[in-house]
Amino acid sequence: MTDKIEIINLPRILDARGNLSVLQQMKEVPFNIQRVYWIYDVPGGEIRGSHAFKSTNEMIVALSGSYDVVLHDGNQEFRYQLNRSYYGLYVPKMIWRRLENFSTNSLALVIADKAFAEDEYIRDFDAFTQIKLNGNSNGI
Repeated sequence: MTDKIEIINLPRILDARGNLSVLQQMKEVPFNIQRVYWIYDVPGGEIRGSHAFKSTNEMIVALSGSYDVVLHDGNQEFRYQLNRSYYGLYVPKMIWRRLENFSTNSLALVIADKAFAEDEYIRDFDAFTQIKLNGNSNGI
């Protein structure tokens, strides 16, 4: 598994009847899948996310519409506009994430390598930057 943010090109099977893409764990998704959730019907101007995970890795795919994924590694901010269902954005653990600028009828698919656990979340950005500065996500 990688510890760097990256766009992963998903397979595209083009067909006059409609196209198809696929995700498989340990292939296109660089981890074993433990949780899948989706975000939809986001009102205009709303932001989702605004947290980091201590040890969870994720892949985010725009199945429909578009939105921006704003990531922060503790030093620098990166912005990705997701608007194609054949791109997956790999977001490793200990990266702050925020989703914003949702278009009408957008659908964000999120695939994670851990089941939900509230204590896995870091929800305060200042605490996140302190952890990154100190190089330790254990014991929070």
